[in-house]
Amino acid sequence: MSTLAEVPPVKHRREVIERAVIRFAGDSGDGMQITGSQFTNTVALYGNDIATFPDYPAEIRAPAGTIPGVSGFQLHFSSNEVYTPGDAIDVLIAMNPAALKVNVGDLKANGILIINSDSFKETDLRKAQMTSNPLEDHSLDKFRLFPVELQRLTRAALQHLGLDAKSMDRCKNFFALGMCYWLYNRSTEPTVRWIQEKFKSKPLLMEANRLALKGGYSYCEATEAFQISYEIPPAQLTPGLYRNVSGNQALALGFVTAAQKSGLSLFLGSYPITPASDILHELSQYKNFGVITFQAEDEIAAITSAIGASYSGALAITATSGPGMALKTEALGLAVATELPLVICDIQRGGPSTGLPTKTEQADLLQALFGRNSEAPIPVLAASTPGDCFWIALEASRIALKYMVPVIILSDGYLANGAEPWRIPKLEDISPIPVHFATDPNGFLPYKRDPQTLARPWALPGTPGLEHRIGGLEKQDGTGNVNYEPLNHENMVRIRAAKVEAIAQDIPNVLPEGDPEGDLLVVSWGSTAGSITAAIKAQRTLGRKIGHLHLRHLNPLPSNVGEVLKRYKKVLVPELNMGQLLWVLRAKYLVDADGLNKIQGRPFKQAELEQKFEEMLGF
Repeated sequence: MSTLAEVPPVKHRREVIERAVIRFAGDSGDGMQITGSQFTNTVALYGNDIATFPDYPAEIRAPAGTIPGVSGFQLHFSSNEVYTPGDAIDVLIAMNPAALKVNVGDLKANGILIINSDSFKETDLRKAQMTSNPLEDHSLDKFRLFPVELQRLTRAALQHLGLDAKSMDRCKNFFALGMCYWLYNRSTEPTVRWIQEKFKSKPLLMEANRLALKGGYSYCEATEAFQISYEIPPAQLTPGLYRNVSGNQALALGFVTAAQKSGLSLFLGSYPITPASDILHELSQYKNFGVITFQAEDEIAAITSAIGASYSGALAITATSGPGMALKTEALGLAVATELPLVICDIQRGGPSTGLPTKTEQADLLQALFGRNSEAPIPVLAASTPGDCFWIALEASRIALKYMVPVIILSDGYLANGAEPWRIPKLEDISPIPVHFATDPNGFLPYKRDPQTLARPWALPGTPGLEHRIGGLEKQDGTGNVNYEPLNHENMVRIRAAKVEAIAQDIPNVLPEGDPEGDLLVVSWGSTAGSITAAIKAQRTLGRKIGHLHLRHLNPLPSNVGEVLKRYKKVLVPELNMGQLLWVLRAKYLVDADGLNKIQGRPFKQAELEQKFEEMLGF
């Protein structure tokens, strides 16, 4: 009778590849977001460039095993620069039939498909509206299929701990994660440290998750099913200290930095709403930096509390999504009329109404530009990547404080939840944000303006001799007294508009990436930057004459946009909406631009963009 020591070890081959796209998919209770986040952190520590796409179910408690309850996490990691989470996926981990049904269409032919075969019973198939078992009907023959009894194997690894079956089953995501670490030659140690910290008050669960992770790794080492593992070398990133950051985390860090650089306290008045809530969660952890967070009872209270904080001399912000922007509209007008600095973060999602609360969209641009009563222009900025959210928070704060205006930041669910390696800047390399409070009562007028910026003075309440009126009624130019005279009203409306336009003097001219002139100019804003950049790079290697103009400042637009548009034969504006920036550009510059529009709650794929480029170029 042979012993385990006499069994010859399984021989595996290691293959070096450039990049991989992996997706974890299962029920919202299967821990797919934690699994994906841990895999992301591990490959980031290894030095790969990454881009992620967490995909949450829209229903809070969809029935287990059903299509509406599927949660996914996609990660693209590479030894080269990464711009998108990837189009087709190389590896799919499907925890049940519903996850398989929703995601298998994105898996490449001959891609690796790891399936939790314990969840493919008749009842599971029925919940996913499947009429046959894909593990038996040959529908998966074009993939490298690995059915793994995740539930049984996890229980076997943990049976000696004395846990109940439900608690053991909750660890199967870490078993799957361990398999993926083996598949891509990644260490389990970063996740083990995370488990030890996460479950330090529950030692039994700590040990269960650790053993499940190790069990998945050991399973791949021991089985003959997996013959190949893969190695993706580190990327050659710009030297520096990096951290993995999501868009909402970067916004929070940007605002804390802006407060430090301006010497102000930071106040956030917010009401929880997907996908903006994480900004509130993040900033609540920075109390030691003088950050005050206030969870209001509704959206109106959230923004008006921020206006009050601004009146008292704080760097004030509020964060929401599209439906919350609608509720904040009247108070936005109040901030315009009182001319107080305020930053409003709109983390866009699919609508209208509740719409697709966990899916991404770019459909709030016109709301940000024009969604207030009367003439109430507001500067509008848009972030392009998760890491860029840090810099956009700084820029919005700078504009708000310098020009005494409310500023809107447009992000979206894709940026908010997605992550990338972010090089942490040195504090001394970030410019100060000067702030000057009015203190001298001699000649003080609350609406006496700076001749360059048209900003009114910031007079804090309680400053002797600087008493003045505040509120939403029209002000008399200079004195700030309530005034209903027609010519005064027109004058104030035009001054407020001119002040916003004056911000263009602070915006550098834009330079298109790629060809400075040519056959096609692609104009974009927001989160489409990555996929468009990747598509244009691929097309330019084929000799196409394409330029890319990505706009961060949407109101006012950079001064030379019109001149850049004229250098190209054709203009394309891809957007995750029905053509809102396209509408603005056509109206403002009379340019015969075309749109590429997608409203599916998902970002553009590189292949979709390349197909449109070739169509417009006649290839």
